[in-house]
Amino acid sequence: MKSRKSWLLLTLAGLLAAALLVAGCGDSGSTTDNDLSGSIKITGSNTVTPLTAVWAEDFMAMHPRVNIAVSGPGSGVGIASLINGTTDICQASRKIKSTEIAQAQANGVDPYEIQVATDALSVVVHPSNPVSELTIAQLSAIYTSQITNWNEVGGNNAAIVAIARDTNSGTHVFFKEHVIQMKGLPQEDTSLEYGPSVLLLPSTSEGVGEVAANPNAIFYPGLGYVTDEVKALGIKQTPEDPAVEPSVDTALDGTYPIARPLLYYTNGEPAGVRKAFIDYCLSDAGQEKVTDVGYVPLR
Repeated sequence: MKSRKSWLLLTLAGLLAAALLVAGCGDSGSTTDNDLSGSIKITGSNTVTPLTAVWAEDFMAMHPRVNIAVSGPGSGVGIASLINGTTDICQASRKIKSTEIAQAQANGVDPYEIQVATDALSVVVHPSNPVSELTIAQLSAIYTSQITNWNEVGGNNAAIVAIARDTNSGTHVFFKEHVIQMKGLPQEDTSLEYGPSVLLLPSTSEGVGEVAANPNAIFYPGLGYVTDEVKALGIKQTPEDPAVEPSVDTALDGTYPIARPLLYYTNGEPAGVRKAFIDYCLSDAGQEKVTDVGYVPLR
């Protein structure tokens, strides 16, 4: 009888331990796992880098045997690195192109897409600029060098200094396809390109800095890069539409015209330490960090 009682106590203890273990493996994003180890290389979008860096820091604190290296040379570089197998995760602020998918598959790489957040691509000017709103068509004309003076859009008599990201940037491509070429509007024109006077810069922070220092500059950073040193404009899809300013709320409710997904790409569905990291990014705790950084969570 004593032996049976001991067995029952051991069984109950085992069940309790198992229940505690399961509870500790939930989607809280706050538990540590010293058994998880490995390294992850993440390359790509300059826009996504601040968010990925926060996630990586948190994840490595929870899992001391995991090392994550993050770099942001641009979505194009990240996608090229995915194609040639030199990165574990590509971070991108634009979708991968069909030609890039074909190149990847030719190299035995199967691009797997995961949306990790949303961004409201923000058009910013110097705080002293009297212009407070622009239409998509006006932005297209500014960035194709058809409108060159602020007085053409209700501003001062001063030459517009249009600043853009460099060609490796997913933001550069997204802005060209959705704004410059006026995607989805009656006047959509896929032949339109950036004008010859547009200044291309290698980083988003550099573009924001230029606008903060130049009363006549205009630029389009991700929402997480907008500071008090610049002014975000309201954007109108058409002249008849109300102007909508970029924010978490307007991106979530779909009223802001230049919202876009922020993406991770892996070679096939992620597994192991890569899956664990991405699961954290998508968890409630990970998505809270999205708002902290200044972007838009998935929910």
